[in-house]
Amino acid sequence: MKIMIVGLGVIGTTYAYAFQKAGFDTEHFIRVEKRQSCPKKISVKLLDGRENGKGKIIHDTYTVHQAHTGANYDLILLSVSGDKWRAAIKTLDDNRLYGPILMFNGISDTKRSVDAACKGRNYILGYPVAGGKMDIEKGELDCVLFDHVMLEHKNKANIDNYADITHLFHQSKIKLECPFDMQEWIWLHMAINAGVITTAASLASIKDTVSAARQLMNRTAGLSQAILTIRECIKIVQATGVTMSHYRNEIIPYKLPSKLGAFIMKRMFKTNQLTRRIMEIHANINDLLYVCKSVHDKGKELHVKTPYFDKYFQQMMQQIAEFENGK
Repeated sequence: MKIMIVGLGVIGTTYAYAFQKAGFDTEHFIRVEKRQSCPKKISVKLLDGRENGKGKIIHDTYTVHQAHTGANYDLILLSVSGDKWRAAIKTLDDNRLYGPILMFNGISDTKRSVDAACKGRNYILGYPVAGGKMDIEKGELDCVLFDHVMLEHKNKANIDNYADITHLFHQSKIKLECPFDMQEWIWLHMAINAGVITTAASLASIKDTVSAARQLMNRTAGLSQAILTIRECIKIVQATGVTMSHYRNEIIPYKLPSKLGAFIMKRMFKTNQLTRRIMEIHANINDLLYVCKSVHDKGKELHVKTPYFDKYFQQMMQQIAEFENGK
């Protein structure tokens, strides 16, 4: 199975590493202006949760093979920041790169909108359970990989080789979880993340994402407030018409009394190194902002009252404005 990854981002490269180690061919499409500076080898530091719930630290090397125009692939993995997926689809068209696409990032657009942008291409929605940071100049990837990913049900996916994709993840020791509706699940996940991100930003500067994450994870009061904020964000998803009973397991932790839920979350962050680490190293401010803004805009569109979320979102936006103005 031949897989092409769009770009050399954290998510795409983390999974490409897992695929390559499992014996699959991986290539990356790199923009022309970046091809000469693209590293041929990447040093990988991986906290691997696929076989051990506590995570195992692996130091290894990933070999980067560059894709060329006019090629066909068994799967194209597309995981880009924020709403850049439309431009990525155009890049595929412009460079005559073909194959079924795994849309592996948060997409706030409707399925009809995604269909239109893909222009007849076969694709499937998914969501990674990994994260990290990449230093392209040094050729270093520091990442976390969990034992599962979220993937659209076969009967809802616009794709012909579903069995090949399941085989790819199985051989890479990654399990598949299929929610009732992938796009609804993504919206719910974005809402939960928006509540966490904005609350964390209220405790420490958004410029220092590591400090903000640690402040939140170490404070019961902060986690209690995060639960209250998450509840508001979930109301936004519910207002879109999503039947929340389909996602009972995802929302149960936020239905508990906030102080009890905070105590459980604090203990989880203390004992679960995988979850703690992924919170600490997710440092792409543009990604974080995209998630929060998407949820905030939808809440305003649907006239959902979210006093905590609104307050923390505005505070975060003020921080970003001051940061951009050099204050």
